[in-house]
Amino acid sequence: MAFTEYTGIDKIDGPIVMLKGTPGVGYDEVVEILPPEGEFYGAQGGSAQEGSAPRLGRAIMVSEEAIMVQVFAGTEGLVPATSRARFLGRPLEITLGPSILGRTFDGLGRPLDGSGPVYSDIKRNVNGSPINPMARVYPRDFINTGFSTIDVLTTLIRGQKLPIFSGNGLPHNQLAIQIASQAKLVGAENFAVVFAGVGIKHDDAAAFASSLSRRGTNLVLFQNLADDPVIERIATPRYALTAAEYLAFDLGMHVLVIVTDITSYCEALRELSVSRGEIPSRKGYPSYLYSDLASLYERAGVLKGKEGSITFLPILTMPNDDITNPVPDQTGFITEGQIVLSRELDARGVYPPIDPLPSLSRLMKDGIGKGYTREDHPSVSSQLFACYSRVQEVKALAEVVGRDELGEEDKAYLAFGEEFEKTYISQGRDENRDIGQSLDMSWRLLASLPVSALTRVSMEDMEKYIKPNQRGKPEDVPESKAAPAES
Repeated sequence: MAFTEYTGIDKIDGPIVMLKGTPGVGYDEVVEILPPEGEFYGAQGGSAQEGSAPRLGRAIMVSEEAIMVQVFAGTEGLVPATSRARFLGRPLEITLGPSILGRTFDGLGRPLDGSGPVYSDIKRNVNGSPINPMARVYPRDFINTGFSTIDVLTTLIRGQKLPIFSGNGLPHNQLAIQIASQAKLVGAENFAVVFAGVGIKHDDAAAFASSLSRRGTNLVLFQNLADDPVIERIATPRYALTAAEYLAFDLGMHVLVIVTDITSYCEALRELSVSRGEIPSRKGYPSYLYSDLASLYERAGVLKGKEGSITFLPILTMPNDDITNPVPDQTGFITEGQIVLSRELDARGVYPPIDPLPSLSRLMKDGIGKGYTREDHPSVSSQLFACYSRVQEVKALAEVVGRDELGEEDKAYLAFGEEFEKTYISQGRDENRDIGQSLDMSWRLLASLPVSALTRVSMEDMEKYIKPNQRGKPEDVPESKAAPAES
């Protein structure tokens, strides 16, 4: 392998090293930082053998005068005058093959499971490219996550980008594990999950590894730990997406990519931006945060002429639960909706604490109903939204006038809301509901309300899915919905 080697570093600033300009070095080229001949890096707390391993980096700025290198493993222990920089003449790559299924890798694509390297002649640049809009196929087909609130109200569609907005301390990692373990594309056996943990704690990493073993050979796991170098987090989602692109567009699989936590990625991006001396934008994030996130999110989708697909489910924690923070704000512009976790529901013991009202799936209308889920799905979803929204209004009224002063219909709405949160939004941590079960549960809940309140479902569907002993009194039926009188 041809390479260029340079001895001596001019300047070290955090994860950044500066070198004099070297002819032939390109942007994004992989760099190995090595100790002087016969020496080793005593930092990192390891042995001489461990410390001797080269530290991987990449050229992030190139000019005739200087080269700026981002070092993934950090710069602790580097001696500027004697350390060597070896430019390898290639970008960051990952070795790919069918054998990556069932494997676990670190944040830079190196095997962690003790099964040795991936033996293949297929190597891909992890930086990738967003999918050309002209090459996209409009996302269709329903993905069953096993959660009623998602499947009925905020439906995930194959090829969609649907983020989960969470907060510190909320059970988003447990939710991610369950979705990764039980999600399925109805009618498709070639379904796989690529799961990437970015800046995760060791106990979370252990939980991911043990719980996701249920996926077996249909899972690829990438782990970047909280005590790994911060800058490594920038590469981890790209390794995961490159693996997903291979599975989807080379092997024809339908791939669900789950990345947690995108906020950790953005904070690493901010740290790198500060080290490079760039002018900060909102909250200190770089001005190119939007385009950088888009370079990740827009790699998901369905391609013309390709059998496979990539569905992206990024998870991000909102600092101080602020949905206007740049990370969720910019994410919302790029993606097709959001699933929002509620701290209030979590405090009441509801799991998963998904708040249906601020949650949204912009593509669900074209992937549900007849031919996809069930013909009553669109109207039931709309009716549940309307009823739960009315519950919030009644709660606010009850705080003013007292519950005893409410009318019978308002009390029925409150009872509906309590049951909706207790049995519909909340479900067991191992409970996996299919779409038929979730829709049937929806009708049982709606049956507790007066028929006059069910303005978004048809009489035919009510007669079909609500048992006669559950239905409201005939005089409650609005005139427009009442069955025609017999002649």
